[in-house]
Amino acid sequence: MEITQQCVVALTWTLKDTLGEELDVLDEPVEFLVGGDDLLPRIEEALQGHGPGATVQLHLEPEDAFGDFNDQLLFLEPRTLFPAEIEEGMTFDGTALPEGCNPQAPRTGLYTVAEIYPEHIVLDGNHPLAGIALRLQMTVQAVREATEDEIGRGSAGTGFFRVQPQAPGSPLLH
Repeated sequence: MEITQQCVVALTWTLKDTLGEELDVLDEPVEFLVGGDDLLPRIEEALQGHGPGATVQLHLEPEDAFGDFNDQLLFLEPRTLFPAEIEEGMTFDGTALPEGCNPQAPRTGLYTVAEIYPEHIVLDGNHPLAGIALRLQMTVQAVREATEDEIGRGSAGTGFFRVQPQAPGSPLLH
């Protein structure tokens, strides 16, 4: 079966920046709904017409991936608003930001603790890969028809590059 809209594709991949630094490797296949919310549009376009065993290489500029870095999404917040055990790299859902944080910080995103100072912390609301051009090599492991439930949800259960709160050392991409 070839990849078309409203099918589920199982992918493995290697993601690198343009300098060749490996950012993420997915060795075990993960399923994504093509024609839903799981994949970036440019990735869906590149996969069209391919079948199991195909390897697809793609270069993504920031505007086709996670956008340019936006310094308006950096917020300096009082250190006292956050738990003592806070560490750089930790993420917070915008809805869970402590009361007293900058009201300009959108509550719909995720924030990474970028820096910690004695009196302040810097929260970064940009995607960790914002502003970075990416090289993605994907291998199609399997293709199947999507179920009605998957089509209705717009997802096979995973999102591509969806940033989720994570433990230190866990993969950047989910």
